[in-house]
Amino acid sequence: MLALEFPDVEFIQSPENIGFGRSNNLGFCMVKGDALLLLNPDTELRPGAVEVLMDNLFQLPAAGIIGARLLNSDESLQLTSVHPLPTAWNSAYDSNWVRRRWWRRQGPAPEAASQEVEAVSGACMMLRAETFRRLGGFDPRYFMYAEDMDLCFRVRRTGLRIYHAPQAQVIHYGGGSSRTHFNKFSVVMIREALRVYMLANHGRLQSLMYQFLMAISAAVRMVVVAVGSLVATGLTRAERRSSILKWWTVLTWSLGMQGWAKSRFAAMPARRLSKVK
Repeated sequence: MLALEFPDVEFIQSPENIGFGRSNNLGFCMVKGDALLLLNPDTELRPGAVEVLMDNLFQLPAAGIIGARLLNSDESLQLTSVHPLPTAWNSAYDSNWVRRRWWRRQGPAPEAASQEVEAVSGACMMLRAETFRRLGGFDPRYFMYAEDMDLCFRVRRTGLRIYHAPQAQVIHYGGGSSRTHFNKFSVVMIREALRVYMLANHGRLQSLMYQFLMAISAAVRMVVVAVGSLVATGLTRAERRSSILKWWTVLTWSLGMQGWAKSRFAAMPARRLSKVK
């Protein structure tokens, strides 16, 4: 279909599932331009989004990565457009409630000027191809999740800046989370990816601290949901069940009882790419 309808598109097929980061690295081998747009397949670019990202990349001082304003399918704001860089502490208390308060306090409006932030979502980010090449692309140790945070961390470490451009709007269909749908694979893989992030960028102690704090966080949240089910909390039975299953899974992961996830990451190369050709 691509060859027939979009003959100018260069399609690259991996013979196996090598994960998000390594797949982007593979595609980057074909990049010849100065700017690189990393875009999830479950996205829809609003008119002018690419032009805004390009203008920001080449005009803002020391621009390293430019992120877009992500919208849900109903065009409401997606709270994962901008992130603080993960730490053991902020990962433990992270929640939609915390993110909503952050956006109410300091989240930029759609018409606002671009502003510097710590990290942006990998669902849509633009950077100079040379920057991506110099850093060796995404760290291949990540199978999925957290590789965008790792890239932002490494870009900032070079002295470049991360910007959020709210006027560049992108619909991210897969970014909204359901309160009634429990996905064990995603729940565990997100936490395992963050454990790898802590280990790679902050050392073994922070990695262990992250697991310890996640165990406490998961146990507390299960108690809160269970107690809340005895009073009117606004949650349906399906939502309560999904929440308890989620945090029970996180608790068992933090206690080392979800070894399949660690083996999935262990299958990835142990070292970063020295260079993306």
